[in-house]
Amino acid sequence: MRVLLQRVQHASVRVDGAITGSIQQGFLLLVGITPTDTEDIMRKMAGKCAQLRVFEDENGKMNRGLQDIGGSILSISQFTLYADCKRGRRPGFEKAARGDFAQPMYHAFNEELRTYGIHVETGIFGADMKVDLLNDGPVTILLDSEEW
Repeated sequence: MRVLLQRVQHASVRVDGAITGSIQQGFLLLVGITPTDTEDIMRKMAGKCAQLRVFEDENGKMNRGLQDIGGSILSISQFTLYADCKRGRRPGFEKAARGDFAQPMYHAFNEELRTYGIHVETGIFGADMKVDLLNDGPVTILLDSEEW
């Protein structure tokens, strides 16, 4: 599982011109699922995202988490996080999970985030989404379960 986490001042997602998710301060998560992911991996990744301390405290140190600042999450499914660009000019996506596996895992990931008391908004799985965000910092972190 891969999650590209961006600290944002605000973010929103549109599908067919209609906003399907919108947050103020918090995290924009781009979420990639691979066929080898398990519920345990998904739970650990959700915990990492929910508890990551990347917001500044009164001393200017990254020492506060989402719960500390009352932040939210905008979670977007993103199979292209598993793009393989080693050969040629067109990426391959063999390492990305198929929709019938990835969709329930993505939804379970979002539900697990909510168990931490975090407000979670989402896009629509598999849709053509337009994401608007104001990156804060910028702070952008790639979390990869294969590196744990």
